[in-house]
Amino acid sequence: MKEIRIAGKVLRLLQGDITRQETDAIVNAANSRLAGGGGVDGAIHREGGPDIMKECDAIRAEKGGCPTGEAVITTAGRLPSKWVIHTVGPIWRGGSAAEQEKLAGCYSSCMKLAESYALRSVSFPSISTGAYGYPVERAAMVALETAAAELRNRDIDEVRFVLFSAGDLDVYAAALDRVVEGGSGSEGEDG
Repeated sequence: MKEIRIAGKVLRLLQGDITRQETDAIVNAANSRLAGGGGVDGAIHREGGPDIMKECDAIRAEKGGCPTGEAVITTAGRLPSKWVIHTVGPIWRGGSAAEQEKLAGCYSSCMKLAESYALRSVSFPSISTGAYGYPVERAAMVALETAAAELRNRDIDEVRFVLFSAGDLDVYAAALDRVVEGGSGSEGEDG
């Protein structure tokens, strides 16, 4: 585990299963139809049970889904968290299709939505780096820079990045060091 403090708040990296996190909300790397899928999305729906999909169905009926870079919220069913924030990351197309802006939008939209629900802690996966093919090294920088900036401006106490593999955790840890060196974070580090 590795963490830094930003404006008295915590940004933490850990390896684990996002469905086991006890933060106020966990973030689902969803598809635009909110129709379930593989990876993080499939795990959240499996562990959380059918109530999450029922709420996604209602959102889809009302809004047609969730556009890339935006977020919607449901309750968390049987998960230990209270809420699931669903966001749709960009599909990697080589970096020339506004992928960075859309990915940053995912993290910003989730943090804004969390704050509007008075949530104090949020756990994120590595959005878009699985089936959507976003290179982990690039995604980690976007995720951590955006989260650090949002922590400064939002009434949220803790952001966790829950990485499934040790390799992804290493990539995020190296990116966090670069964010700290660049001045986006840090009053101290632990780990």
